[in-house]
Amino acid sequence: MLVGQRDGMRRGSGGMSVETVDAVVVGMGPGGEDVAARLARGGLNVVGVEGRLVGGECPYFACVPTKIMVRAADVLAEAGRVNELAGEAVVKPEWGPVAARIRDEATDNWDDSAAVERFEKAGGTFVRGWGRISAPGEVTVATEQGERVFRARAVVLNPGTAPAVPPLPGLADTPYWTNREAVRVTELPASLIVLGGGPVGSEFAQLFARFGVRVTIVVPKRLVPQDEPEASALLAEVFEAEGITVRSGARAAGVEYDGHEFTVTMSEGEPVRGERLLVATGRRTDFAALGIGVLGLDEQAKSIDVDERMRAADGLWVIGDVAGHGAFTHMSMYQARIAAADILGESGETAQYRAVPRVTFTDPEVGSVGLTEEQARAAGLTVRVGKYDIPASTRGWIHKVGNEGFIKLVEDADRGVLVGATSMGPTGGEVLSALTLAVHAEVPTSTLRTMIYAYPTFHRAIEAALDALPSS
Repeated sequence: MLVGQRDGMRRGSGGMSVETVDAVVVGMGPGGEDVAARLARGGLNVVGVEGRLVGGECPYFACVPTKIMVRAADVLAEAGRVNELAGEAVVKPEWGPVAARIRDEATDNWDDSAAVERFEKAGGTFVRGWGRISAPGEVTVATEQGERVFRARAVVLNPGTAPAVPPLPGLADTPYWTNREAVRVTELPASLIVLGGGPVGSEFAQLFARFGVRVTIVVPKRLVPQDEPEASALLAEVFEAEGITVRSGARAAGVEYDGHEFTVTMSEGEPVRGERLLVATGRRTDFAALGIGVLGLDEQAKSIDVDERMRAADGLWVIGDVAGHGAFTHMSMYQARIAAADILGESGETAQYRAVPRVTFTDPEVGSVGLTEEQARAAGLTVRVGKYDIPASTRGWIHKVGNEGFIKLVEDADRGVLVGATSMGPTGGEVLSALTLAVHAEVPTSTLRTMIYAYPTFHRAIEAALDALPSS
């Protein structure tokens, strides 16, 4: 356990004066902010370091503002369904209220003053700058005023990730968007090309299309490729029905911009043209800039190996995207709790990843937990699969238009427990909660079959999917 101490001064590895503290947290995204505050409230002298915005990507450029966009787009879609269900409605999309809400309500115009104040009230010291490990137990921070060096018995890395921009010929010299520019947009283009069909690309493609933008999404394989193939196929059908062009099975080969329009040449087929280009091809972290090599860690790796208490090396804990167990806010927060308890010497939980949930907030939502069918088979499990379509359920029939979706269960037949599940449909992410609990707690499928499922609900389709599991 670390005991709080007063600041001290000594000389660092580079000859500079060193400030001695208990802990330094590099990267104040959701998990970093949480672990730093927990340590400060636990009585430690904690320095939090962030070069961008305290709170990280989630509240300013990802989870929160994009879900505000999704919410607005979904309202438009629901209003458009009135004609089939309840009369007649005329819908006129306007982006202004959405942009204003993101600026004024969600991000404070991308000002993190409130987050910094929250951390300082918890007892932490905030330093605006870019931190790197300069020696074991030592962090050097590059600030606008110069470098500061901290010596700490605990260093926590939570650097998050930045948009990964592919080295396409011509792309670097164009005014392309990443999620950060797309979130800030105040006026919509007439047309948009989206490179990448993961959660970020898929959500932006649909929400902009619902505001009248002509969208083409380019995916080398399939939409939401980390999810079940059935989810990809259904989402492609929905996108096509909403007027979104899905170019799958081909890669972008080059980009041109003439000052008014982007042209993306393809590895196969005709080029794609649009007024704007959104690059949503993944995320990356510069491990070399973090200085992990001085601890013997691989700076070229895709992630940093950690143990069940988030330890990566002596005196170093790593949480969040770079820990390799999912680039999700909820994962970062989960790991923050574990790391903080370990640093404080508390007997706490150890990390378990068999039931990691994720949701893509398209319409229909794609909620997944645990292993896909393919992953379960690759792991050598004896797999049984049960699937039930939401439109065939009573609630799905009642819902009618906009009822696309399904429940898919992946069972380890030898143990009789679920190891994975997908809940796709209206409120698919909410229905996922029951399945996440089942996978996490390893509830026997025989027990799940004896539950009472409220009628008529979307989650009742879980019972039907259980019935669809083949018998042994």
